[in-house]
Amino acid sequence: MEIAKDTLVHIEYSLHDADGVHLNPNERELIYLHGGYGHIFSELENAMDGKVLYDTFKITLSPEKAFGEYKEELLFEEQLSDLPEDVFVGMELDGNNDEFPEETIIYIITNIHNDSATLNGNHPLAGKTITFEGLITEIQELNEDEVRAILEHDAHHHD
Repeated sequence: MEIAKDTLVHIEYSLHDADGVHLNPNERELIYLHGGYGHIFSELENAMDGKVLYDTFKITLSPEKAFGEYKEELLFEEQLSDLPEDVFVGMELDGNNDEFPEETIIYIITNIHNDSATLNGNHPLAGKTITFEGLITEIQELNEDEVRAILEHDAHHHD
């Protein structure tokens, strides 16, 4: 069976940056619905189209095609008095910013000072060229009801 629209694809993969550093040592499997649903990067999905069970793949994506360019405007200081009492480095907070007021951004606390904290709204891999490399381990053809169930689950999960 070939990977095509409305197939559920299981892959084992690794992510590396341009220097060869392994970026996902604790995460090896990805399952996604193929067919332009936005579950994976479009260039990666295009590379998977037509592949069959046990095919391998390797694709390198620029920052623009992967996790985006690093944006300094998403890095800022916030007074601790304006944050929850139990903040810690690595904590994630939801928020918005003036540039993208309709979008919820996940900010990560990267540093805590005396009376302020540094928040970073960039994805941890923003600004990096990344290479996906892996193996297709399972392909499942889905019927309309199964596809609809996955899409409805995604809609409820992301609300």
